[in-house]
Amino acid sequence: MQSRKLSDLERPQTGTRIRERRQALEIKQADLAGAVGISASYLNLIEHNKRAIGGKLLNDIARALQLDPAALTEGPEASLYAALCASAATQTGADAAAETDRIDALTARFPGWAATIAGQQRQISALEALNDALRDRLGHDHVLADAMHEVLSTASAIRATAAILAEDSAIDPQWLARFHRNLHEEAERLADRATALSKHFEADQGHRARPEFGAAEAVEHFFDLSDHHFPAIEAKGTSTIAGLMASAGPLDPTARRAAETALADYAADAARLPLGPFSAAARAANFTPEPLYAMAGGDVALVLRRLAALPLETGAPEFGLAICDASGALLRQRRHPGFAVPRFADGCPLWPVYRALSRPLTPERGVIEMPDGAVFQTWSISQPVAAISETGEPVLQATMLLRQDEAGFGTPVGPGCSFCTRPACPARRSPHLAG
Repeated sequence: MQSRKLSDLERPQTGTRIRERRQALEIKQADLAGAVGISASYLNLIEHNKRAIGGKLLNDIARALQLDPAALTEGPEASLYAALCASAATQTGADAAAETDRIDALTARFPGWAATIAGQQRQISALEALNDALRDRLGHDHVLADAMHEVLSTASAIRATAAILAEDSAIDPQWLARFHRNLHEEAERLADRATALSKHFEADQGHRARPEFGAAEAVEHFFDLSDHHFPAIEAKGTSTIAGLMASAGPLDPTARRAAETALADYAADAARLPLGPFSAAARAANFTPEPLYAMAGGDVALVLRRLAALPLETGAPEFGLAICDASGALLRQRRHPGFAVPRFADGCPLWPVYRALSRPLTPERGVIEMPDGAVFQTWSISQPVAAISETGEPVLQATMLLRQDEAGFGTPVGPGCSFCTRPACPARRSPHLAG
């Protein structure tokens, strides 16, 4: 007998799944609400499907309920299907291709084996993500680099002093005492630096709530916490920036000025393309940028930024955003889960955002493919944001919006040379960290 596919009305909604999972784990509504930083009354509205949910809050609730977010939005069967498809996609060197058209039969006849394969795939993906994060950390953590330099310098000084003592038996007693004192001081310095280095890693193992960032990373982290959408600014403009900054927590003066500037830019964008009319037009255009350019008076970058700021409850897909200057330095980004960008490293030279710098004021649409097979549609533009007063030369800034495509092929790109696994890329400028 052929199984019947549930209609959208018959499928449990996200809030219902959250409530059922919470009750199965015997977690009180107030406890779950406190764990994710919302009120119990708001969680109650979510659980009764009276409030839309997405982005960071959905991820936080899924983590608290020990589930994949897809299991809440699409149901466990969708999460299982996606994991099995991902597992099949990674088996490129297998003798026989996986029969992806028979996944439904596999899950129906052998649900235990299907769940085992899916679980292994999720574990592999998690380990790969951890591996990438550790490579990023080892290659670009300035605290680690400075500490290692100090440790190696101190060890070299100890070695040189010890060599003198070992090779020269007729040292003047005063010099001998001085060498012994230097050796003792350097050994203590080495112990102190090694202890500090250990504490640096222990702090990360403790999952610090607020990592130590530079100004750009601190602003990105601040925007991430709000899922790059600020309802107060959308409603009341720049007058709300002071209140938002008061809730930002401790920031050094440079990071605070950068955050205030970023929020002011956000407010200017919101004033030029108000959320209500823009989100309605974006929905009518299926969240495709080109039909919206005229609405912004031809300011393509403005449209791309506003699409990246739409909340998921408007029906918008999950967008990624990258903005760079003419040097290629990333000034701002909204990360997409499938488009990994090292926090402290350069991006891939084949990204369309960089190519746009060679074609100012020319909007481009493209398709790119990451090494893991994820495919993204991209829209990019470079536009002048200022001019050099002495020469009148424009100062260019490039913007790229991207969203994941369901299928197809695109231009092969990577997350940056140090982390890219494409061995024969003609644009590679540095070797992979793993060798």
